[in-house]
Amino acid sequence: MRLLFCLLLLAANTLQAQTERKLETLLLMPEPKAMRSAYSIVPAGAKQTVLTPYRESAVSPSGIEPYSQASFAKLGLSVETFAERAKTAADKRLTQMQPELKKGADGRIAYAVYRGESSLFPSLLIAPSLPKIFEELFGKEIWVALPDRHALYVFPARPDILQEFTADLAERYSEDAFAASCEVFSLKVGEEPKVVATFAGAE
Repeated sequence: MRLLFCLLLLAANTLQAQTERKLETLLLMPEPKAMRSAYSIVPAGAKQTVLTPYRESAVSPSGIEPYSQASFAKLGLSVETFAERAKTAADKRLTQMQPELKKGADGRIAYAVYRGESSLFPSLLIAPSLPKIFEELFGKEIWVALPDRHALYVFPARPDILQEFTADLAERYSEDAFAASCEVFSLKVGEEPKVVATFAGAE
């Protein structure tokens, strides 16, 4: 009986260890420029979006929170170093996810989307391997939209395809309390994200 109890306790502890995970401390989150902090980075070409250092939080309603000046200082990192480490962390998360591939009226893949309950999806924008994943499907350049914190949309670099979805993206951005960005980013392997369009006012 004692042996059975020990085995059950061991199984419970193992399950708990598997289901628990360490909260992410290296997040570079896209957000409206009105929410920028002293540590925010302005992406190339951006007029409405900044990238701000965040961390996961067990007490925040949204599951994440921006670093305060005091909490960021405790990291002992420059903004540039934080950003580089955040890229590595984003790449690691990306390897654990599978996108949904959505077909257009012609039966071909029109776009892909990563989405779910997590608030971390926009942070995948800076993952260096993201454009590489879609290179065979969409070409060497992809366009990425992230209207809210629960999804990241990937399109081929084609205005005609993106135009079909701008109204829907704009609606998601305007109606979500935790909007991410109203701008569209161009991603290429080895290059930093660059804003190439906006869907603000497209409703």
